[in-house]
Amino acid sequence: MAQIPENPLILIDGSSYLYRAFHAYPESMSNGEIQTNAIYGVVNMLRSMMRQFASDRIAVIFDAKGKTFRDEMYPEYKANRPSMPDTLREQIEPLHNVIRAMGLPLISISGVEADDVIGTLAYQASQQGMPVLISTGDKDMAQLVDENVTLINTMTNVVMDREGVVEKFGIPPELIIDYLALMGDKVDNIPGVPGVGDKTATALLQGIGSLEKIYDNLDDIAPLGFRGSKTMAKKLTDNKDNALLSYELATIKLDVELEETPESLTKCDPNTDELIQLYGKLVFKSWLNELLDGGTGVVEADEKSAATGVGAVRAAAKSGDQQEMDTSAVTIDRSQYETILDKETFAAWLEKLKAAEVFAFDTETDSLDYMVANLVGLSFAVEEGVAAYVPVAHDYIGAPEQLDRAWVLEQLKPILEDESQAKVGQNLKYDASVLARYGIDMKGIKHDTMLASYVFNSVGGKHDMDSLALRFLQHSCISFEQIAGKGKKQLTFNQIELDQAAPYAAEDADVTLRLHNRIFAHLEKDEQLKSVYEEIEMPLVPAISRIERTGVLVDDMQLGAQSQEIAARLDELEQKAYEIAEQEFNMNSPKQLQAILFEKMGLPVIKKTPSGAASTNEEVLQELALDYPLPKLILEYRGLAKLKSTYTDKLPKMINPETGRVHTSYHQAVTATGRLSSTDPNLQNIPIRNEEGRRIRQAFVAPHGWKILAVDYSQIELRIMAHLSGDKALVDAFREGKDIHAATAAEILGVEIEQVSSEQRRRAKAVNFGLIYGMSAFGLAKQLGIPRGEAQQYMDTYFERYPGVMQYMEDTRSSASEQGYVETIYGRRLHLPEIKSRNGMRRKAAERAAINAPMQGTAADIIKKAMLLVDEWIQAEGDGRVKLLMQVHDELVFEVEESALSEIESKVQNLMESAATLDVPLVAEAGHGDNWDQAH
Repeated sequence: MAQIPENPLILIDGSSYLYRAFHAYPESMSNGEIQTNAIYGVVNMLRSMMRQFASDRIAVIFDAKGKTFRDEMYPEYKANRPSMPDTLREQIEPLHNVIRAMGLPLISISGVEADDVIGTLAYQASQQGMPVLISTGDKDMAQLVDENVTLINTMTNVVMDREGVVEKFGIPPELIIDYLALMGDKVDNIPGVPGVGDKTATALLQGIGSLEKIYDNLDDIAPLGFRGSKTMAKKLTDNKDNALLSYELATIKLDVELEETPESLTKCDPNTDELIQLYGKLVFKSWLNELLDGGTGVVEADEKSAATGVGAVRAAAKSGDQQEMDTSAVTIDRSQYETILDKETFAAWLEKLKAAEVFAFDTETDSLDYMVANLVGLSFAVEEGVAAYVPVAHDYIGAPEQLDRAWVLEQLKPILEDESQAKVGQNLKYDASVLARYGIDMKGIKHDTMLASYVFNSVGGKHDMDSLALRFLQHSCISFEQIAGKGKKQLTFNQIELDQAAPYAAEDADVTLRLHNRIFAHLEKDEQLKSVYEEIEMPLVPAISRIERTGVLVDDMQLGAQSQEIAARLDELEQKAYEIAEQEFNMNSPKQLQAILFEKMGLPVIKKTPSGAASTNEEVLQELALDYPLPKLILEYRGLAKLKSTYTDKLPKMINPETGRVHTSYHQAVTATGRLSSTDPNLQNIPIRNEEGRRIRQAFVAPHGWKILAVDYSQIELRIMAHLSGDKALVDAFREGKDIHAATAAEILGVEIEQVSSEQRRRAKAVNFGLIYGMSAFGLAKQLGIPRGEAQQYMDTYFERYPGVMQYMEDTRSSASEQGYVETIYGRRLHLPEIKSRNGMRRKAAERAAINAPMQGTAADIIKKAMLLVDEWIQAEGDGRVKLLMQVHDELVFEVEESALSEIESKVQNLMESAATLDVPLVAEAGHGDNWDQAH
């Protein structure tokens, strides 16, 4: 048996695996929605392959959808093959998701076959002397074997090096294409030469040589003496065109344009949490259990898994000599849940709620929009396994009589508004907002499993209940799609029959309580994490709910006018583009743009897509726009079109008819660093540096007699950098109230601050902010348009003048690598799963994040603390004169009665500046006007 070289580049023929698995494993394998036999089989083979052949360099290659160049060459190519069964097709996407989550590079290039990608990578690696192991069952791949390339068929465990090919086929690898051309292939519908089979092809190639030599020496065929040799010359002559075509069809390309290189194909640590999700959904129970027991879900449990998912749970639990978190499986008996349909049962449950130290609470509604959602039912859990559902508005035909919604809420109102009665939920902000529509001001919002998980590890995976249940309880919850269906025919909750709705709803409450017991128990062991959870995140829930429900007034007429103006400008840009291109084309079509820019106009190709086509992404267009007018025009067109579709067209449609305002949703458990994010609409991405973006902000207006007040922190992340690094020069500059960018320029250049020019200040500003985000000398050079050497010298001088900053960065990188996380001033922990990655690019990115995260995370903590101070003051002393409307990064936006503007502006500034105590002043700057743009 051929020897497998150490640490080879392993190239796996995923398409070959796919069909073999589909036919090898029983069709009965299913998760209840799709067949899963092919997914299971392929993953099983991959795990086996990785266990058998340890290597850091690996890739899985699949055929892409659509036709290839061989179909264009010969339309009958593979025409005999039956189309892919639907039961196999629907497994491809989830399989690809699993492979990527396993940390394996996956390649699929349109226009070519997987063989061609494998051939190209194998050839490139071999040319560099890199050993290659190709895992496939396809005999055609034998043509790729050379002194560095070996094949393995994992189904038969046959390994073929050069000698192995000769032993199997009777010819060396360099004659395999000729062999295939002569024989043809019925499966792929490659014609070959009629009458030439395995033995004849071997005899011809052994006796004469290559296909070319055979056609040059037809008279030498008859003397070979194999059966049919005397008539073979005529057959070859009559079918020469087919033979030559077959040669082309059988030849694996070695020059596919790829973004990947043999060196770049390194596996990374598996995304354990994503695998938990996928294995749970696919019902691969043994692999799911392996993950939940601390394994990687790839080969076997190892120390490297400790960076993500459950591994992170266990690793974090072990830090500081703490006990491991309990992630053992739970057994949930849904048959024990109660459905409350009468007042007597409800009264008994009300007493249970009053007696509970903490109870889980959840609402079921007919919409995800908290401003329009109608309450359909409520669920509770007072102990693990002791849960109930109260339906109040199921209205399907045949629905049983239910308790009156108004009566139920009247009974619950005292306990829901009781601050001393602790409640736990999953995203309780939504439930509080829904209850507010019914006149209930929910209090006692003590715990939220979504936020507990987020504080515990913001990057440990998703924080929705189904994900948490899988991760911490090894329990797969009833999904909404299971009871409501999918797509356009999906039912709303009021339409779902109680025998399905009740277990679903009660389980939500039960699982929430179980999750709380497990996750909070761990937070209690870490005072800093517990403090972030109890003093920042949880108090913010009702405050954000109030902000969301207040909403912001938007001038739809102004936006409508702006939409029309943008539409006219887009038309102008289109016409100008057509003039430059000398033809009309679809401005939104990358394919047509490629043809115009690179084929017709001959512009330089900056970057290619995975399929080898010239890229037209924004980064490419920005570079081309420096020298060519059309790319610049396309960028302007794209920017305006996005503003129009995202804001000027969309915002007027989002105005709530009852309030006349736009109501966004803020999310506490999305970003890695603790910042809030905003959706529907996203108020945090409205451009401020261009006129059109500012005009959109002008449409955010105050009602008559009121003003918009905007207060934001001045250079907060730089101030935090000064505090964290303790650099004397930086701290002194802030304490003395200097223009920090001018002061930096003066330090670097060794001049007085008054002598600093605007260009010198600009460069210093680029360095100041660039360092926060880990900018390299190359990045600085590109931003400033200066030589790299000059940029490097600028940065070197910066660190000479600010040695404390350099020391902070070095200490942070070291600490992050040792601990696997960094922390904010307040103890928010920011995990860095890639900080020890063997992939250099991933590790460097994690190091940059390590430097930035404490600053951005601390800034997030400070603005949240400021929101709490401001909200508390508004509730106690605002007297209806001020409303907090929006939080956008480091800025709070208010609606203030004009008569009280001066007083409130001063108060808000003082509150925001008192939110934190740093070694440098925390400065909040205020502005006001009739609209947001004027205020900012």
